[in-house]
Amino acid sequence: MAITETKQPKKFELRITADNVTSTDKRFTMDDLGLGDNYKPLEAYFLTADGEIVRRARNKGERNITNQTMPRIACQLFEKQISALSAADRENFPVCQYRPNDDVIRGIFPTKEELFEARKTTSLEFVKYENKNTNTLYFFYCWNIFSTIFFVRECLKCWGQPNDQFVLIYREKTDKEKKKSSSENPPVPQPADNPSGFIVPYSQMLLESKNIILRGAPGTGKTYLAKQIAADIVSDGYYDDFNELSDEQKSRVGFVQFHPSYDYTDFVEGLRPTNGDGAMGFELRDGVFMEFVKRARENFENSQKSTETLEKELSVEEAIEEFFSNIKFGVDKFKTKNGNEFTIENFNDKHIYIYIPNNPKAKSPDILINKIVKMLDFDGDFNDVKDVKEFFKEGPSQTHSYLLPIYNKIKDVMKTKKAASTVKVEQEELKKYVFIIDEINRGEISKILGELFFSIDPGYRGEAGAVSTQYANLHDDRNEKFYIPENVYIIGTMNDIDRSVDTFDFAMRRRFRFVEIKADENLEMLDVLGEELKDEAIERMTALNNEIANTEDLNENYQIGAAYFLKLKELGFDKLWEDYLEPLLREYVRGMYDEKRVMEQFAKAYGYEGSTDDN
Repeated sequence: MAITETKQPKKFELRITADNVTSTDKRFTMDDLGLGDNYKPLEAYFLTADGEIVRRARNKGERNITNQTMPRIACQLFEKQISALSAADRENFPVCQYRPNDDVIRGIFPTKEELFEARKTTSLEFVKYENKNTNTLYFFYCWNIFSTIFFVRECLKCWGQPNDQFVLIYREKTDKEKKKSSSENPPVPQPADNPSGFIVPYSQMLLESKNIILRGAPGTGKTYLAKQIAADIVSDGYYDDFNELSDEQKSRVGFVQFHPSYDYTDFVEGLRPTNGDGAMGFELRDGVFMEFVKRARENFENSQKSTETLEKELSVEEAIEEFFSNIKFGVDKFKTKNGNEFTIENFNDKHIYIYIPNNPKAKSPDILINKIVKMLDFDGDFNDVKDVKEFFKEGPSQTHSYLLPIYNKIKDVMKTKKAASTVKVEQEELKKYVFIIDEINRGEISKILGELFFSIDPGYRGEAGAVSTQYANLHDDRNEKFYIPENVYIIGTMNDIDRSVDTFDFAMRRRFRFVEIKADENLEMLDVLGEELKDEAIERMTALNNEIANTEDLNENYQIGAAYFLKLKELGFDKLWEDYLEPLLREYVRGMYDEKRVMEQFAKAYGYEGSTDDN
């Protein structure tokens, strides 16, 4: 059954100049900036009069796009001018005015406490702009996506050039997003640049390379990042949260985790036991990857077809459905060219099962529905069995005699329906499909992929990389080839320190683009801890990771990711060390000559004052 796709919200573009603010959303108005509560930013940048695009130079731990991104770009561009203002002028600088009759909210402050004091509150959403190179720190009011339009426009009035403008791309929030606070949104580690069109910059890497592997130290959020990339790509840049996707979009994301016992039959195809009518047997079943690729391939192939072809295929499908809904199984009789009678006993999505009364002891042939479909799609006539044999380029077969009368009956139905039909079919949109392989290095790649080693290569996507699978002789059509279409993208994840990395096939390495996710690239995930606890966690993690990197026989691949420190929501720093970090680090240093001294150095860097004796 097809999964119905729900309509996703439209993207809007808002442009801000010194003199004007316009949006492609006709509902936008500067008379009520409170409406910004209902929208989510997707991209923000500064566009010079010469056409140069300037994006935010993010600090570590800073999210790619938030309500604060646009005003941070303004501070980045005009930092010197803002710093040159007197303290009184900064405190009086216009920041926001929600409605024409409302008071203007003012003030750029050097500390959060001064902002809170000015606003007479201890709880406030705000912009924090920080430049560690110049020791600049600004805090000012911000609430929603539109609340700093006023501030940005004022910056352009004071210091911008004619025709300079800020551009904000946004969409309506979903109901779930409206209920979430900004701190609850899962963060994404960001690389240096942010290509246009997607929320997660790594998405562009995947689109360019077809296959990527996210590698790095443990606890850096590689698996979650993979899901965010997948959500970003299948939604065409609308969502980076998998839970926000529609059912149809979720169906275009596949996931599997490799392990040592995983094999070809799980991933591609294999024989599985069946128990029908009390008798044990085996049947060929698709593995998780082949099943996923077949859905993507159907979309890819349909997107290449004309509307006329799609209308004809729909007509064929409806004619077959009507034919089977009107016959009486085991009762209605059909005749071959030679006058042999037979009945249709049953059918499924692949086979038609017939019974020959005049020869009940003979094994009745199964008719492949796919063959009837191909004949109906063909612009020509089949007058006798010889025509069928020549069409399929097959030798003599008993099935051809019984296939032909069924074909003729369905064709009659098709002609009748075509005369009465007014249905018009739209050309199918080409969609993206993303398959995630978690812990890709923990499986025996050659055993799992088999001949797909060739097809998975980005250079052999499509029919150029078609291969016969190991079980091709068991297919209904033995000439059927398997290929991975252009609209399939693959993400793998791996921990660099896993011992199985050493055995990861070099041929496989060549087929993937390796993207390192460093331990300090996802610090914003610690926002949920609160500012003070987050700062201490980062300080301890940084000191510990520096000590790990400077330890002989270890390197950055052994550092600790921020995900470990999320456990501080339930544990104290000492318990985190004793129950999670110390056992992991002992595995790292086991067998070293000065193991005890190294562990003491780690504990000291982390700030643990208890005993590090190995019990």
